[in-house]
Amino acid sequence: MIEIKNLIKTYHDGKVETPVLKDINFSIEDGEFVAIMGRSGAGKSTLLYQISLLDHPSSGDIIIDGVNATDLSSDDRTKYRLHKLGYVFQDYALLPDLTALENVALPLIMQGKTTEHAYSVAKKALDRVNLGHRPGNLPSQLSGGEQQRVSVARAIAHKPKILFADEPTANLDTESSRVVIDLFKELHKEGQTIIMVTHEEEYGKMTERTIRLSDGKVVEDRKNR
Repeated sequence: MIEIKNLIKTYHDGKVETPVLKDINFSIEDGEFVAIMGRSGAGKSTLLYQISLLDHPSSGDIIIDGVNATDLSSDDRTKYRLHKLGYVFQDYALLPDLTALENVALPLIMQGKTTEHAYSVAKKALDRVNLGHRPGNLPSQLSGGEQQRVSVARAIAHKPKILFADEPTANLDTESSRVVIDLFKELHKEGQTIIMVTHEEEYGKMTERTIRLSDGKVVEDRKNR
């Protein structure tokens, strides 16, 4: 599903160069649940942003489902993200003035789906995360755990090829964190490819594979079971 070849990311600030990712190579199979782990500053989120097409690498190749994403134009990358990928962020990234249902439906409407179809699919996605009874609530009327579940519903509503999650439990209490991780495990059992950045060893062990970074390099790549 994903092949990363000689991936390098360097940030520039005037004449100062800061290398963050240093010649990263690995592949991820269709249906894998992978944790990207490492200490703060290791390059975890930077790596996720490259392979999820939210940022562009300095050099190297990112091949997703046979498509070399580094060759896509900016517009084509945006379309690919919208139609093929799903995202869950640690800060939920919900629009505060939209209800839960509207937040989940919005990407579908942006894809060109009718409002009726988008709302129908969004309702099913909220049902899937056990929030079908809260479609009219604004994010401010939901707990942190509930907001993250809305975020998951939004990410999976269009059945993405890959679900990317960047520290999805960072702002949650233990109970809410387990609910979100259990949702990911259920999705994985159904064949969803998931790539999750986490600093929490407990949740990393619940995936089937760990890729560990240190100083911008892969230092460990192992199966968890």
